[in-house]
Amino acid sequence: MVNMGKRKRTAQDTNEAKTKKSKKDVVIPAVVSSDAPVERQTKWTNKQRTLIFSSRGISYRTRHLMLDLRNLMPHSKAEPKMDRKDKLFIINEICEMKNCNKCLYFEGKKKQDVYLWASNVPKGPSAKFLVENIHTMSELKLTGNCLKGSRPLLSFDKAFDSEPHWMLLKELFLQIFGVPNHHPKSQPFTDHVFTFSIQDNRIWFRNYQILAEDGSLAEIGPRFVLNPIRVFAGSFGGATLYQNPHYVSPNDYRRAMQRSKADKYSHRVEAKMSLQMRKPEVTYDLDPTDEVFHIITEKDVKKKK
Repeated sequence: MVNMGKRKRTAQDTNEAKTKKSKKDVVIPAVVSSDAPVERQTKWTNKQRTLIFSSRGISYRTRHLMLDLRNLMPHSKAEPKMDRKDKLFIINEICEMKNCNKCLYFEGKKKQDVYLWASNVPKGPSAKFLVENIHTMSELKLTGNCLKGSRPLLSFDKAFDSEPHWMLLKELFLQIFGVPNHHPKSQPFTDHVFTFSIQDNRIWFRNYQILAEDGSLAEIGPRFVLNPIRVFAGSFGGATLYQNPHYVSPNDYRRAMQRSKADKYSHRVEAKMSLQMRKPEVTYDLDPTDEVFHIITEKDVKKKK
C-alpha cells in the first residue's frame, strides 16, 4: 500500500517559500546608471487611468495640446473623437469600456472656443473650464526637455487651500495628473514639475524641467489657462456645487466688442448732427449803411447786363 497522506513541510520548503515571496518585491537603488536596465515593480496598487480625447470640430492647436498631455501622462489612454450630437453621459460608458476612472474631455464649439471637462468617473465630481491662451510644446520652442514617461511633481498655489471649490479642484487635479507609482509605462525618474497657480480667478498651468539639484527650472510647455465655469456633483452633470460669478462667455464678450464698434459709429453721426445744429445761418452781422457809399464800377455794370 502506498501512503497517500500529506507530506510534512521541512525547513527547506519554508525557506524556498520565503524566497519566492521576497523575489516579488523589487528594491530600486537610489542611484541608477543610465545604461543598466531598470527593474520594474510588477505590482502597483494605484490604478488611476485617465482617458484623454475630444469632440469633433476642434482646432489644430487644441489637437496638439491634447497630444502633448498624452505624451506627458503615461497613465493616459486615447479614444477617437466623439460626435458633437451625442450626450455627455455617454462618456461614462466609454470610460468604463476603457477601464478608466478619470477623464479629460476637450469640447470645441464654433471652431474657436475650447471647453475642458475634468471628471471623476462614474460618481463625480466634475468641472467645466474654458481653455484660454493655449500654447503647445512645438509652438513654444522652449529649451527644457524631460524624459518621456517620467513621473512629475505636482505643485499647487497656496490659494487652493483658501476656498472649498479650489480645494475640490486641487484634489481632482491630483488624481488626474498624478502618475501612479510603479506604473508599467512610467519611468522611475522625477525630472519635471506641473505647476497650478491661481491668478485673476483662473488656473494657470505650466510645465518645468528640473535642471539641477539647486532647484533651477526651465519651462518645457505646454501652457494654458483654465477659466472655471461650474463644478458639478456628478460625472458630466448633476447638481451644481459651484458657479463662477466672474465668468463671461465668449459669445457675450464678442457681442460686447461688436457693440463697442457700433457705438463709435453712432457717436460720430451724433457729433455731425450736433455740429449742424450749432452752426449759425448768418456768420457775420453786416451794416446796411455800408452799401450807400458803394462805387459802381464797369464790372458791376457788366454783371447786371
